[in-house]
Amino acid sequence: MIELTVQEIADAVAGRVVGMAEAERSTVSCDSATTDSRDVVPGTLFIAKPGEVTDGHRFVGGSRAAGSPVALAEREVTDESGEPYPAILVDDVVAAMGRLAHHIVGELRRTGDVTVIGITGSAGKTTTKDLLAGIFGAHGPTIAPVGSYNGEVGVPLTVFRADRSTRFLVIEMGANHIGNIRYLCDMVMPDFGAILKVGTAHAGEFGGVENIAITKSELADGVAPDGGVALNIDDPRVAPMQAKASAPVTYFGVEGRHVRDGEKNLVEARNLRTDADGCPRFQLAFPDGGEFDVASKLIGEHHVYNLLAAAVLAFRAGIEPRDIVEGLNTLGAGSRYRMERTDRADGVTVINDAYNANPESMSAALRTLAQMGRDAQPPRRTWAVLGPMLELGDASVEEHDKLGRQVVRLNIPKLIVIGDEAAPIFNAAHLEGSWGDEAVWVKDVDEAYEILRRELREGDIALFKSSNGAGLRFLGDRVAHDHPGDPHSGHELGRKAQGTA
Repeated sequence: MIELTVQEIADAVAGRVVGMAEAERSTVSCDSATTDSRDVVPGTLFIAKPGEVTDGHRFVGGSRAAGSPVALAEREVTDESGEPYPAILVDDVVAAMGRLAHHIVGELRRTGDVTVIGITGSAGKTTTKDLLAGIFGAHGPTIAPVGSYNGEVGVPLTVFRADRSTRFLVIEMGANHIGNIRYLCDMVMPDFGAILKVGTAHAGEFGGVENIAITKSELADGVAPDGGVALNIDDPRVAPMQAKASAPVTYFGVEGRHVRDGEKNLVEARNLRTDADGCPRFQLAFPDGGEFDVASKLIGEHHVYNLLAAAVLAFRAGIEPRDIVEGLNTLGAGSRYRMERTDRADGVTVINDAYNANPESMSAALRTLAQMGRDAQPPRRTWAVLGPMLELGDASVEEHDKLGRQVVRLNIPKLIVIGDEAAPIFNAAHLEGSWGDEAVWVKDVDEAYEILRRELREGDIALFKSSNGAGLRFLGDRVAHDHPGDPHSGHELGRKAQGTA
């Protein structure tokens, strides 16, 4: 974080300083910030955020002992003698984090040469962010979110890691209500932004897919007029968002999936196919006429849109096409549980894609699984280990039903469905013709693990896919780290993983 005095922080967040002499407020400073007291070092602003599990105010004293000069808090916390710990008091700590992040971005623009990139969409944000972090990182100091820090807390925490040397600041923008993306845009003022797609993730929370589209379009409106907006021309809900953009628009898409318009700025994937490992290959065509071969290390044809979005944003931010393509060809998944591949010693391959799920990403993962099994020489047996897609609202049963039928139609021979909410997947697969032990329903991950431990054999490919809250990513880890032949392997890891879910 750029170094700021206590008074500068207080002014930025409209807070009131307590527990510190007035003379100290302009001499004591902070050069980092965290909501986790375990990460406090001397000079850290400790943010006492109230949370669902615990309240950060409980750790103000401990953070002070660890070297925090001041806390950002909603109420006074006193020491054993009744004196308040040094703090900047605000009505809402999370809102204050946003104000401080806005101030820091403004300072970076005033004193440095930072370019701010925003990414949103119903799927693919984290993968696109990771690609850009790798591409930009070769051209200057780059800050990007840890994991999926993409909301009103995660975005400020990302900004707080930037300093005056930062050249590229990549921001992932998530949402669950109309107005969320607008809020994040006002906070970080992106120079360039990409909207990947509009899907049905969180449709229940949003009140429908149209409200998701409205929310994602807030990025098109939130990019600076002298910057640039990247839109997925193949998504019928994204392409029309050009009407909301005040900045120039560059489209991205796959050849044959859209109507050509010679006047459009377009970055296009031509001759798209996948190799035997399910990795996309294509010719990447830029608006200036340059065309380059891309052979990505990401697994799944659906990643083509993440690759294209990263290419557009890097291109518009001034990176040369050859450098962009070099990055696309060398970078794999940078965050865990995104089509993460593990090849076990016994020849079993585990694909762990269980960080999140919606109907579109579920379908794409199943198509990739089927293709990997079908195109291998010799063909490999495939397993779909599926948990529920959460937050789909009234569409939940219908969407799970569609997946069960798709598993059968893709000729995926083994299906394990976990949990009551996912049961319609099993029911639909059974009705579609997947009988006997081809499709099974189990109540929890332990039952699923026992089946896999007994029945996985050399050459099998097992896909694990569910919403984050279902915890199948930990089951995927458990199976990936199994030791063939050991009847107890995986059990200890399984207990540990479930404890952190």
